[in-house]
Amino acid sequence: MTLTEHLEELRWGLLKSALAIAVAACVCYYFSNSIFAVVVAPLKQNLQPGQNLIGTSVTEAFFFEIKVALAAGALFSSPVIFYQIWRFVAPGLSSREKKWVLPFVLCATLFFLGGAYFCYRFVLPIAFKYFIEQYQSMGVDPAIRIGEYFTFFFRMILAFGATFELPVFTFFLVRIGLWDHRMMLRNFRYAILVIFLAAAMLTPTPDVINQSLLALPMLVLYVLSIGVAYVWRRSE
Repeated sequence: MTLTEHLEELRWGLLKSALAIAVAACVCYYFSNSIFAVVVAPLKQNLQPGQNLIGTSVTEAFFFEIKVALAAGALFSSPVIFYQIWRFVAPGLSSREKKWVLPFVLCATLFFLGGAYFCYRFVLPIAFKYFIEQYQSMGVDPAIRIGEYFTFFFRMILAFGATFELPVFTFFLVRIGLWDHRMMLRNFRYAILVIFLAAAMLTPTPDVINQSLLALPMLVLYVLSIGVAYVWRRSE
């Protein structure tokens, strides 16, 4: 495949991904109120009765619904996006490796959604509890804009989803020869340091407990990645 053909494949992959997101977003927009309730649940459980998010412009609620629909559409269309990523890198794979398309799409989707769910279920409630308690300790009532909340919420979801893709990322590094299980084992101590530093940067609160909630799953994913690298090398 020539460079021009590869770029054409990239263009079509981006278009198909954008179309999948657009279609899913249209469906999600119809259920935007239900999705909104899910999105704000981690914050609402830490607010006092009667407290709500606020809007500071006429169009903020309207654009918030559109943003929520687009973000939810991107999550639901993630299998299509990962499939297009596979199609883009497939020309550089062997005929045997190209048959791994279904396991790749399935694993990449599950890891990403698993990371997003972990963030939603465990990290965000603890983070919002910490932030709200900071307001309360100062005797200040929080007035949180829906636009700011959306940005923070989905940045965290995206960061955790991407972090949980470590085993999939390892597969490609091993495939092109930049990484193997021996190298990962030799650098295990440094990996622990990097993981806890990354957890400290990604976690919105300074407490050790919340940072450990991210660091421990990342350590498990790193060990799993070592297993992926080992199995792949053994299969070659």
